[in-house]
Amino acid sequence: MARNRAGGMGKAADVIIVGAGILGLAHALAAARRGLKALVLDRDAQANGASVRNFGFVTVTGQQAGACWRRAMRSRDVWEEVAPQAGIEVLQHGLAVLARRAESAAVLEAFARTEMGAGCALLDGAEAARRFPDLARGAPRALLWSPHERRVESREAIPRLAAWLEATQGVAIRRNILVRGVDEAGVDTSAGRFAAPRIVVCPGDDFLTLFPERIAAQGVTKCKLHMLRLADPGFRLPAAVMSDLGLVRYLGYAELPQAEALRHVLLREQRAQLDNGVHLIVVQSADGSLVVGDSHHYGTTPDPFQPEAVDALILEEFRAALGIAPPPVIARWTGIYASAPDRLMFRDAPAPNIRLVMVTSGTGASTAFAIAEETLAELLGESA
Repeated sequence: MARNRAGGMGKAADVIIVGAGILGLAHALAAARRGLKALVLDRDAQANGASVRNFGFVTVTGQQAGACWRRAMRSRDVWEEVAPQAGIEVLQHGLAVLARRAESAAVLEAFARTEMGAGCALLDGAEAARRFPDLARGAPRALLWSPHERRVESREAIPRLAAWLEATQGVAIRRNILVRGVDEAGVDTSAGRFAAPRIVVCPGDDFLTLFPERIAAQGVTKCKLHMLRLADPGFRLPAAVMSDLGLVRYLGYAELPQAEALRHVLLREQRAQLDNGVHLIVVQSADGSLVVGDSHHYGTTPDPFQPEAVDALILEEFRAALGIAPPPVIARWTGIYASAPDRLMFRDAPAPNIRLVMVTSGTGASTAFAIAEETLAELLGESA
């Protein structure tokens, strides 16, 4: 019997979690809150993937109605609980969706009448200009204000969350370790074998190392997105910002009947943006700089390049929505995440005590904590 590097011949932990991105860390928190000793294994020396290459935007409003929206609401609440304990600053509260077109305003009006519109306020152009002058330079026809969103600086928040889990929640995180295989008794790694009665695999965008056939059966591919950081515009945004393009991408809006008319208008007026998966999110960092994106290109192995033409489409939407010239670009990067055409996430059971969990919609920051609570409930046989 192979020796367990984490503790002789006994078990390494009550649960082993493969992957230290936001989904893996969320599972570690869910385990710790149930009194379980969690061991997290990750191949990288520090957080380096999609979890730190995004907006840090915990999006609730616009998530698909039903399970995804409920998960986002719950995950937002967990962020609220954990952030102050972990020294994570919540930089922005809320979301402003700017509608430039009559068709966009109609989508927002329909959304406001749904369950998900509770707590949101729909403003006409005049009221938007009065309440949010820095957002009204683009003369929006309507503005949907949501109080539900939170925004953190993901490249700082993920390391701080990991450090807090280790320091206060009894979670062990081992890095620079490749997990080569998983069975019902434990995991085989580049650092030896680790044993645990429960195992959760959160592979991110690695589709080939662990359970490749099961991942392939989910129809998963990869999505590359473009991200930009712009210089301080000289004013503070009152909240995160989205524009018309998001109303045909985020399913909470896009699945409303009113979105079809908007989609036809956008195909006629902004076909290049739609063809490149461009929509607009703008958030602001503590130093005043803006994180702006993004685009979506799909493939088994997306190329590593960031064409200027795609960035220009993002900045064109920024100019139209906010009514100002984009400040200078001070940083550019790409992100890669798992994507599936017909599901936002999946949870598979290769064995009764093993769960393979993947977010396939770029909503990890928004839904991971709730997903993790569901996974631990399954593994522990808790009733729904």
